[in-house]
Amino acid sequence: MITAALRSAEPRAPRWTGIASDASAIGDVAADCLVLELETWPKPGLVSHVDNGSHDDMDVDTFRRSAAAIRPHFQRLADAGALGCGMGRLRIIGLEAERAMLAATSGVNTHRGAIFGLGLLCAAAGAKAGGLVDPALPLGHVVARLWGRSILDGPVLLHSHGSAVRRRFHAGGARIEAAQGFPSVYRIGLPALRRRAAPDDVESARVEACFALIASVEDTNLLHRGGLEGLRFAHRAARRFIDVGGVRADGWRARARSIHEDFVARRLSPGGSADLLAMTLFVDAHERTGR
Repeated sequence: MITAALRSAEPRAPRWTGIASDASAIGDVAADCLVLELETWPKPGLVSHVDNGSHDDMDVDTFRRSAAAIRPHFQRLADAGALGCGMGRLRIIGLEAERAMLAATSGVNTHRGAIFGLGLLCAAAGAKAGGLVDPALPLGHVVARLWGRSILDGPVLLHSHGSAVRRRFHAGGARIEAAQGFPSVYRIGLPALRRRAAPDDVESARVEACFALIASVEDTNLLHRGGLEGLRFAHRAARRFIDVGGVRADGWRARARSIHEDFVARRLSPGGSADLLAMTLFVDAHERTGR
């Protein structure tokens, strides 16, 4: 069982026996990917099973409660995708998932970005399971094809941190990423995840993907916390880690931990990259077993 494996010291990668034959597993796989992201360390500035990173208001248990609360909503999004529902219905389910998250975390926003991005990928997996699109299409392409225009035309949360950052710095953010089919997942996250140092070291592959995403993504969470200088610092630090060999270089874990501590000292937290890491894990699981 997926959930049983996730209780072990090193969680097993989420699996399904095949999207077409087991569409009911989509929500479980998505939630398990959130737990895999959580149980990855070192991740600069981010909450993990080791420490709270740059956060005072949330910890590993907060994230576990959140993942459990939104798990059934991911499946509802997959089911909606299989039925051919439009973006309006997906938004309603997403808002209900947010309410469940906030109830489970006493009002702390742990996974709003993941509900949006990973939720759309669940809906895309559902659409493929329901035979609504070419089964050879990548999930990101399905999102862009079915809902891309509606994503761009949808309502904006004027008072959210992400919206404020996008207005101030003219950053693209999660909405553009989703409407374009999640290019950061396919061009950055997946290649990094798949160039692992050793076949049996799956955590190091997740660390590599996380650093690669931080090095390249215009993360609105970093802009919110540290402005342009914070974003540039994060890009430089993560890029140096990758350029000297990443997780394939000797002493990589000590270097990654040092960068993590530098992020914490500056109160930087690349939450957008964490969401993209979970999405990368989901897409990887789909492409390995689901077509």
